Amino acid sequence: MTDPTPLISVVIAVRNGAATLQRALDSVFGQTYERIEIVVIDGASTDGTPAIIEHNAARIAYHESKPDRGIYHAWNKALDHVSGEWICFLGADDRYHADDVLARMAAAIAADGGVHRIVYGTIDMVRPDGSVDRTRAFEVWDERRRRAFRRGGMIPHPATFHQAAVFDEHGRFDESFRIAGDYEFLLRELLDRDALCVDIHVVDMSIHGLSDRPSNRSLVQREIYRARLMHGLVTTPAWRSPALARRLFRVWLTNTFGKDVGLRARDAYRSLTRLRRRR
Repeated sequence: MTDPTPLISVVIAVRNGAATLQRALDSVFGQTYERIEIVVIDGASTDGTPAIIEHNAARIAYHESKPDRGIYHAWNKALDHVSGEWICFLGADDRYHADDVLARMAAAIAADGGVHRIVYGTIDMVRPDGSVDRTRAFEVWDERRRRAFRRGGMIPHPATFHQAAVFDEHGRFDESFRIAGDYEFLLRELLDRDALCVDIHVVDMSIHGLSDRPSNRSLVQREIYRARLMHGLVTTPAWRSPALARRLFRVWLTNTFGKDVGLRARDAYRSLTRLRRRR
């Protein structure tokens, strides 16, 4: 029988996040759900981050402030110190949307009865002033969503809960990735299994997160393609892939001329493709 109140481990990796870390921690501290542990891995911050962690140390199950090799190394270190049945990864500049988020997610996980080992909700991408830039809305995990995921359409990882057994079976995050290591890890599980999407707004995510920075968008696409190549979803080397070239061109358009131009280019290509198929 599935535990109706599983222990949830919340992992926060941070480096020089003094401006937002306390807000992220407070969003966890304020949860109505009681069975939570927090693990904070700080990559040897040089701002006020270590002081914030020490100030909150009594409410944190484990913390450290040591150099690391990037976010996936930090997450892998955290996995050595978690004890929850379910594990999630909250960005230091993100926050839980409401005080009952973890209670609602725990109830959804219990109601699922252990059928799915990856359960995720929805997120809002928010600007520094708190206004919503865009929403990753509820998307039922069906054949269409599965195909989109295999093509690189990542599920919202800050709103994703991983059963601990997933790490026991598949190992840790691949630290050779800088940005898409979470996508590559989830491919290991979701190539052969299904995920569960629940209609719960879990996280307000900063639009200035690592993968959303304009300077990193090309790297995101390259790493997603590399992950797909690793798992046999594509067979063409990246340098010969027309699909990857189109994605990188759209990234260039977006970075150079703005998001609207990039979206119009994408829609134009899709319309042209549909037209060709009808002929």
